[in-house]
Amino acid sequence: MILVGQYDSPFVRRVAVTLHHYGIAFERNPISVFTNVAQMAAINPLVRIPSLVLDEGEVLIDSAAILDHLDETVGPARALTPRSGAARRRALQVIALASGAIDKAGAQVYERHFHPPQAVNEAWIARCRDQMRGALALLEAKLGGAWFIDDRFSQADITTGAMIGYLKLRLPEIDVAREYPRLAALSARCEAMACFAAARPSADEVMPSQ
Repeated sequence: MILVGQYDSPFVRRVAVTLHHYGIAFERNPISVFTNVAQMAAINPLVRIPSLVLDEGEVLIDSAAILDHLDETVGPARALTPRSGAARRRALQVIALASGAIDKAGAQVYERHFHPPQAVNEAWIARCRDQMRGALALLEAKLGGAWFIDDRFSQADITTGAMIGYLKLRLPEIDVAREYPRLAALSARCEAMACFAAARPSADEVMPSQ
């Protein structure tokens, strides 16, 4: 099994954390969507990460689909996403909010990184930041204990933890500890876990040169 992508992507990281948590052995192909386009296109024609190449050669794309496969692989008793009922709905809502926040954070990062200063659309950045902050505020309100769902570590926590890690990496001007203390505490709990530590971005996982 091969996980394709770099850990500075929170979508790749949440898959890697899940694999480590489940104890599923895998290799990693840390190619970049920016500098290894031809190689990436041969794996996933969308040139997006993550992809998971199964042992028999089948390629799964999209982190949500990959996580669903991993949950199915380990079975309902161990699955990190509840399989039914109110707990599943709550988990999926948190995951959607955290994933949306990642998308809006990434939009801000790319707008600033890939355009010269005079071409940056500050109105677009402000809109994306407001949308991101809306998701963060609701996540902060929903986190009533150590973990999001029934005081049990779940995919809701992994995705949110990966999202907060991305903000710290790419949008350090967002003061998570001051503005969202519950989420900051969740991030600290996650980062202290072996499965998160094993999937931290390395120093050479950087944004490409313009």
